[in-house]
Amino acid sequence: MTAGRAAVVEADGRIVVSDVEYADPGPGEVLVRLTATGLCHTDLGVLAGGIPFPTPGIIGHEGAGRVEKVGANVRGISPGDAVLLSFTSCGACAACASVHPAYCETWLPRNLLGGLRADGSGGISRDGEPVAGHFFGQSSFGTHAIADERSVVRVAGDADLTVLAPLGCGVLTGFGSMWNVLDPGPTDIVAVYGAGAVGLSAVIAASLREPVQLIAVDRVASRLDLALELGATAVVDASSEDVGARLAELTGGRGVSLGFDTTGHPGVARTALDAAAVRGTVLVCGAPPPGTEIGVDIQGILTGKILRGVTMGDADPRDLVPQLVALHAAGRLPLEKLEKRYALDDIESAVADMHAGTTVKPVIVS
Repeated sequence: MTAGRAAVVEADGRIVVSDVEYADPGPGEVLVRLTATGLCHTDLGVLAGGIPFPTPGIIGHEGAGRVEKVGANVRGISPGDAVLLSFTSCGACAACASVHPAYCETWLPRNLLGGLRADGSGGISRDGEPVAGHFFGQSSFGTHAIADERSVVRVAGDADLTVLAPLGCGVLTGFGSMWNVLDPGPTDIVAVYGAGAVGLSAVIAASLREPVQLIAVDRVASRLDLALELGATAVVDASSEDVGARLAELTGGRGVSLGFDTTGHPGVARTALDAAAVRGTVLVCGAPPPGTEIGVDIQGILTGKILRGVTMGDADPRDLVPQLVALHAAGRLPLEKLEKRYALDDIESAVADMHAGTTVKPVIVS
């Protein structure tokens, strides 16, 4: 057993930083001493009750740290390795075999719903009682994480793990969705709805492809300013402007060929569909409560418009995360512009600041 501390979500939604004990890693697992973990909107979804997860439990799914122990049958990972943590997958189903692990046949139970290992056992305890873990194969809001081997991406030993921590989900999702799925070209008009960490990562990815227009839409002026700094050619302030009318004006009535709604809000998705060009595509992500529906005008999509969903940027972390690390090292992925650091004991302040929009990407330092 390894003694540590973790931010435990209680049944009433409170977060209590507690002393906990971590079991030794089992087969296919590693024990990671965490350096930092990014706070993501999916974590907020759990805290708000929109995403079911057992309590008391530990969430967090953008971990970064160094491996302390490895379990049986782990290959290619050793104690002392610097690693980033992302989602997990089975590695054996058709989606995993075709390098689309974000659509693993067992993605939901492995990442969101279980809280325990696949065999039903738990690896974390508090005062002798089990605490749910295994969130995204890691549960990383603490000093340690028992991580699935398939959640682990090795990086260089001298990597700045605190800066790179958000690559595991938010940046991966935003960048990957733009890079892998929408794949903008020089004649495209791109709009990104929501300028949080996912949206701004998508703005960065799109800017590298140099579309004819790159428009960011949000309600927070400081985030729109940051979007312009990161490559947007125009912004729309949804708090004071008619988004549809402004997009029509910016595009000369042509509409948006590639829209990416990062908000998870059905009204925003509907706006994006209405603003889409003939044969345009609207990609949606986010984690709204189950049962959330988007209203679609069938007549409005008969011009060949496509509404498509995406999970985790349709990325294989072991492929995309090293690319993102390299882009950051080359100065083309300025993560520092998105981040603000918080101590583990201040995690509730980080949650409040993210809700308020004053921090784009909180990073919890262990």
